[in-house]
Amino acid sequence: MPGLTPINCSNAPPAAASYSHAMKGNGFIYVSGQIALLPDGTRVEGSISDKAHQIFKNISAILETAGSSLNKIIKVNIFLANIKDFEEFNATYIKYFNTHKPARSCVAVAALPLGADVEVEVVALE
Repeated sequence: MPGLTPINCSNAPPAAASYSHAMKGNGFIYVSGQIALLPDGTRVEGSISDKAHQIFKNISAILETAGSSLNKIIKVNIFLANIKDFEEFNATYIKYFNTHKPARSCVAVAALPLGADVEVEVVALE
């Protein structure tokens, strides 16, 4: 499609289905939902904090491949399999967005892909 560029990043886990890591168009980068996987596709075990750190590493790598960064994120959507993880996730989130505070939503969901506890998607500027 004209004006749209798919972004695929070798430093992020491979897509688990038929999608790209992100799509770039009209000055925006839409990053697909990321769960806690290492770049080789191995699941991250441990706390919600451990998983959140890996998710933000993956998002950072994808944005870098697209010519952007975490500082250019304008919207964050967070999906938690258990809302009881909100406080722990938020304590990690704030380490990435202490001064730069993008718009954000956080919801609890019944289930996430591959049995994940948390998934994060973002929209950033180029």
